Amino acid sequence: MRRRLINSTLAVVLVVIAVFGISLVIVETRTIESSARESVQSEAVRLVSIVDSRLLGKERVESEVLSEQITPARYARIEIPGRRTIEIGTPPEGGVISATQKGEQGETVRVEESRSTVSRELGRTLLVILAVALLAVVAAVFLAVRQANRLTAPLTDLAETAERLGSGDPRPRHRRYGVPELDRVADVLDGSAERIARMLTAERRLAADASHQLRTPLTALSMRLEEITLTDEPETVKEEATIALAQVERLTDVVQRLLTNSRDPKSSSAVVFDLDEVIKQQLEEWRPATRSEGRAIVRSGKQGLRAVGTPGAVSQVLATLIENSLMHGDGTVALRTRVTGNQAVVEVTDEGPGVPPDLGARVFERTVSGRNSTGLGLAVARDLAEADGGRLELLQGKPPVFALFLSRESRDGDQAEEQ
Repeated sequence: MRRRLINSTLAVVLVVIAVFGISLVIVETRTIESSARESVQSEAVRLVSIVDSRLLGKERVESEVLSEQITPARYARIEIPGRRTIEIGTPPEGGVISATQKGEQGETVRVEESRSTVSRELGRTLLVILAVALLAVVAAVFLAVRQANRLTAPLTDLAETAERLGSGDPRPRHRRYGVPELDRVADVLDGSAERIARMLTAERRLAADASHQLRTPLTALSMRLEEITLTDEPETVKEEATIALAQVERLTDVVQRLLTNSRDPKSSSAVVFDLDEVIKQQLEEWRPATRSEGRAIVRSGKQGLRAVGTPGAVSQVLATLIENSLMHGDGTVALRTRVTGNQAVVEVTDEGPGVPPDLGARVFERTVSGRNSTGLGLAVARDLAEADGGRLELLQGKPPVFALFLSRESRDGDQAEEQ
């Protein structure tokens, strides 16, 4: 493109120079010839007037006197009746420019000038025109190269930006070039880069959340399958298989919930559900794991609560809190339900060392972890809780007390109580 811009600019300049140059040469040629003819004619008239005045004054008319009145390199021939012809200068060879003038005393004056003089003057004029044309071409080349660089450099830069986007580097460059059209393209590319960056961030977050959140249900499911392989009692196999199927359904719900949150974090499919059923299901799922660790999991507090939310999401939040207690805590894992205002609260605690003071509220931030873990569990759990209109908080650091607040279904005569 750079070469095409330079070539097109040069072509335009050369056409303009050719058109105006030829016209100027024609005009200058005619002007120089006309000026030479007028000069010769003027000199002939002047010479005739001098001869007339001398003849009238009875003065001598000689070449020595008249030679001072004629331009050098010109030839003059003066014919006076009854006298000898007077010649001044050397007759020119080749083409000539001449002027003949008759005087009042019958004399004839003829002045001639060689065309070579006019040709030399024309040659000098042509050299000046060619020099100006050459300077114009040089200036045009300089301006064409500069303009081509000004246009092609931004285009090259925009191409590099597009290539970076295609290679997976969506960082906007925020470069502008002072050309409205190119700046518009840069704005569009920067906007696309920001959208791609948000999409990639959402996809990576979804992948990280899914890999973390699916780990717990898959672990529980594998434990159930192990229970099935270790028993020969049909009733036990049936019971464990039923629980495993329920876990598969919850696993499907977790995947659907993660996909929904990745597309629209504000979306919610909250319903009224029995909180006791969700807590019971979590106790059954985690009891084998706590037993294998030599620990226990218990439940206390108010029962018969009905909360508003997504059962699968609430189960996943509680599973994350229980898993954290098993991984980072110690002793008995306790789930306690209570009511505060129009909210149902589920507290999960254990007898471990708790959350380090330097973490505090940062424990819900992504990649923040007190030990060698991913730091995603609590962050995803809080997102799931907030998607249903609830909230997840750390009420106490040591011993650790995490509380899940959910909207409670109001009933006639139901009194709010604080426990």
